[in-house]
Amino acid sequence: MIKPLDKKTLRRKRHLRVRKKIKGTPERPRMTIFKSQKHIYVQLIDDTQGVTIAAASTTEKEIKEKLEKTWNEKAAQEVGKNIAQKAKDKGITKVVFDRSGYKYHGKVKALAEAAREAGLEF
Repeated sequence: MIKPLDKKTLRRKRHLRVRKKIKGTPERPRMTIFKSQKHIYVQLIDDTQGVTIAAASTTEKEIKEKLEKTWNEKAAQEVGKNIAQKAKDKGITKVVFDRSGYKYHGKVKALAEAAREAGLEF
């Protein structure tokens, strides 16, 4: 009997399919998102060297103090603002957006729009 694919497996397949085409460089790093049940994480990655340039998440103390919940759209907006500020501090203004197989709505959209408003170009 063939086992049906679950949501996680389908998301991973979509992510890998997109990752074949998207590459981050030092001038234009890849901004990738991960959502867990309770937190939202984002990283700026230089794929040529395989290093993380900057990262932000709802687990950070400064972001956590501003929020009541760490898993809603308001939390995603705070993380988006925070990663944009960290990128500006490192001299990065342009990024390649990698939504990691998630649909572009809800938390992913809130994070992306907050990062754009704070000065990042996708």
